[in-house]
Amino acid sequence: MSASSRYKFQRVTPADFGRLAAWQSRPHVRAWWDAAEPFSAQKLQDLRVSRWIVSIAERPFAYLQDYTVHGWDNHHFSALPKGSRGIDQFIGEPDMIGKGHGPAFIAQRLQDLFTAGAPVVATDPHPENARAISAYEKAGFTVFGPVQETPWGPILPMQASP
Repeated sequence: MSASSRYKFQRVTPADFGRLAAWQSRPHVRAWWDAAEPFSAQKLQDLRVSRWIVSIAERPFAYLQDYTVHGWDNHHFSALPKGSRGIDQFIGEPDMIGKGHGPAFIAQRLQDLFTAGAPVVATDPHPENARAISAYEKAGFTVFGPVQETPWGPILPMQASP
């Protein structure tokens, strides 16, 4: 298996809700991810967002979502070019943190999105989430503006291009 395809992205289904809820309850996820918004079958029907379970060697360990940045009125990334995507993720399994998986699977998904035609992919980590910011930088993202307040809290805007 090549390094560029070592991670598997499988669409989230209702069968994954228990795993996702368990991951969201872990302190390292809860610190940065809103567990008050559980996953639901209704959310899976929202075509603006693609939701993925990330696995390596048949072991699920992370969640990633990518979305159209133009799917919401006044989204903080709405000035990006048409076709741009946003991305959010977390590693749910604590023993998989700090081993380079985050930057690697993010970079792999970036390439998938660029191959599909996305001109820009943006992300918006909390400005105090140094681990996420570092992972995004290693995957190819750069900061493209000052810290902003959004309906989801403070964010550091970052973007990557092919």
